[in-house]
Amino acid sequence: MTELSDHDDPFALHHAALAVLDDRGTVVGWNRRAQELLGHPDTAVIGRPAFEVLVDPRDLPAAREAAANCKSTGGWFGVLNVRHRDGRLVEMGLRAHALSRDGHIREWFLTGAPVVDVLERQRDRAVLEGLYRWCPIGLVVHGPDLRLLRVNRAIERVSGVPAAQFRGLPTGCFLVPDDARRAVDRVRQVMETGRPTVYSEQFVRLERDPARERVAMVSSFPMEDASGRILGVAEMIEDITERHRAQRRLALLDQAGSRIGTTLDVAETARELAEVMVPHLADHASVDLLRSVTRGEELAQALAEPVVRVGVCGVGAQQTGPPHPHGVPVEFGPDTPQTRCLAEGEPVLEAVLPPEWFSTRDRQGAHAPELSAHSLIVVPVSARGLVLGVMTLWRSRRPDPFEADDLTLAQELASRAAVAIDNARRFTQQQQTAFALQSSLLPRAVPDQSAVEVALRYLPASAAPGLGGDWFDVIPLSGARVALVVGDVVGRGIHAAATMGRLRTAVHTLASLDLEPDEVLSRLDDLVLLLVAEQEAADERPVGEQVVGATCLYAVYDPVSGRCSMARAGHPPPVVTAPDGRVAPLDLPAGPPLGLGGLPFEARDVELAEGSLLCLYTNGLIGERHIDPDVGLTKLCAALTRPADALEHTCQAVVDSLVPARPGDDVALLIARTRVLPPDDVASWRLPPEPASAARARALISAKLSEWRLEHLAFTTELIASELVTNVYRYAGGPATLRLIRERCLVCEVSDTSHTSPHLRHARTTDEGGRGLFLVAQMAERWGTRYSREGKTVWTEQLLAGTSPDRPRPC
Repeated sequence: MTELSDHDDPFALHHAALAVLDDRGTVVGWNRRAQELLGHPDTAVIGRPAFEVLVDPRDLPAAREAAANCKSTGGWFGVLNVRHRDGRLVEMGLRAHALSRDGHIREWFLTGAPVVDVLERQRDRAVLEGLYRWCPIGLVVHGPDLRLLRVNRAIERVSGVPAAQFRGLPTGCFLVPDDARRAVDRVRQVMETGRPTVYSEQFVRLERDPARERVAMVSSFPMEDASGRILGVAEMIEDITERHRAQRRLALLDQAGSRIGTTLDVAETARELAEVMVPHLADHASVDLLRSVTRGEELAQALAEPVVRVGVCGVGAQQTGPPHPHGVPVEFGPDTPQTRCLAEGEPVLEAVLPPEWFSTRDRQGAHAPELSAHSLIVVPVSARGLVLGVMTLWRSRRPDPFEADDLTLAQELASRAAVAIDNARRFTQQQQTAFALQSSLLPRAVPDQSAVEVALRYLPASAAPGLGGDWFDVIPLSGARVALVVGDVVGRGIHAAATMGRLRTAVHTLASLDLEPDEVLSRLDDLVLLLVAEQEAADERPVGEQVVGATCLYAVYDPVSGRCSMARAGHPPPVVTAPDGRVAPLDLPAGPPLGLGGLPFEARDVELAEGSLLCLYTNGLIGERHIDPDVGLTKLCAALTRPADALEHTCQAVVDSLVPARPGDDVALLIARTRVLPPDDVASWRLPPEPASAARARALISAKLSEWRLEHLAFTTELIASELVTNVYRYAGGPATLRLIRERCLVCEVSDTSHTSPHLRHARTTDEGGRGLFLVAQMAERWGTRYSREGKTVWTEQLLAGTSPDRPRPC
């Protein structure tokens, strides 16, 4: 390392205290500086042992240890306390060197200086050392001959060349020729004029990476000796590339403010966004929006609808031959950054794409402009909390990869454009409202239940104008049963969709009353007649949209008995697949369509083995204009011959087999795989109409709940059953059937032959009874009454430990 001048060195011979000791440690030499620092004249110390005259007794161990190290190594440097003539101790920095004559050590040469001076000298050396080793700003020292004398490690890191290899190289050796000439001129000017240059901004390119332009802030100053002679030029070089890029990014943001959102057109705004990105930030840019956004509709889930490429811009040949034309749907694989961005609404930065990145099938090409692309950014186009699409940026010609600041800039520009895109989308509010109505009326979630496993599909017509009225539903009922519903309102448009929503709501209400399927259809028939009358009274008869009727199929499946009760109103028959693979439509009475009035509906019970498939659908699945319904039904049966396959796979196979790419009618499809509750989870007892039946019911329940390890529910269940059985004895006059079902909750049912409805009331303090059902309602999570031809059943549900009320799962 370059030494500081002797003028500043406290150990220089003309600055330091000097002493000479012989082999026995006796002082044999003493200079004037030693006398000035320690007060001892030479006559007082020469000839005396150094330990005696110069070392305090308390410091003798340290002094002896230093002497031992000195003898073993031939030299020593350190700090010791030296006794002044007046008795005080002076802390000195000492160096010891051996002096030998004829190969034998005869004397020791000591140089000393005050510790304060030594520490100052060390700090100066540390500063110099730090400049060369640790300083983040580059330091380059040029000689008078314009050759490099030394560089620090910051320059080494930037250039990629070891610092030792720079010595003797010409100035600017690691720059491209043009930049090297400018560097030589700058150093020569400082050397000739002696005037420094401060904060000079220079654009430079390294010879090893000529395609990447860097920006450096250079300060140059001359180096002079004590006489003023120029020894060379030193330069402090700071890489301000990132700062310069930040300034350019701000300029790009300002430019984007005037170029993006000049119209209220979704596609035009997306194209403006892509054009702003190229070539300032990327070599190629594409903007892909959800199809609903391009049509001005309300948004669905980002991955639930197609993505359309709307804006494309690229440099060079990419401008004339984009890989994906405007307006064409884009299908991203499940493992692509675009899919992740759409799903999570978070940006993705792939700074460096390895060569094998494109080999994965899901990402093959990944809609890159060319396979030479090496860096990628994907950001969501989001406004008002909604993901409208994604913007993808590629770099293939520019060698430097995208960085975090580039990602921030892309997000900001995409956010500005997203607001303009969303504003344009709102101009078609009527169409948005129509699709929002349809989306809100259809079920978006399947409630958890134990009776069946369900797979659902709803495919709107792509060719017919307006909205359709197809719907499906899965409704949990009491006693672990479930209702499966599929319906189709005649006509199209908002009126048909609104009527579908009213019918679906009515079905939910009727299902909560636990009515038989034929009774549900009879009441729906009355409702459709009422709707038609209301429409006629209001004279709402838009062509092709008036509601003249509807079809519906309503099925109730009981997983305890494995029995399914069904009725249909002019709807296509359900298809059943047995566990052994036999498929056939059910011979179920057709019934009249809803809205004709005056005609009965007939229900039929069917035994379904565990693992059977029950397929309900609307006529759009098999009744396309170019397909005979019988042919469609045959194809449907052929697609349902493998009941053991995954239900979602089976459902999709049906869609692939029967539904064209652009269906002419809405399609609603519901496939259910039946389950049967294990016999051990159901217990049933017949109780005679006598007072002791309540006690008998409590004993039976206590024993069964102990067997099921549900002792914590024993007290409440015994009380519930006791009250219900007592009501049967008092008011029904016949035998009672007590049943417990263990599934997602504990179901307690008491059935009798009476059709008298129990009533919940608040008893007065003077009443002797009337509190039974009130107690039942307080202790149960839910309770209710259902009726059958044989009588009625009062049921209750209690949550099991660790469970919560059923929550619907997404369709």
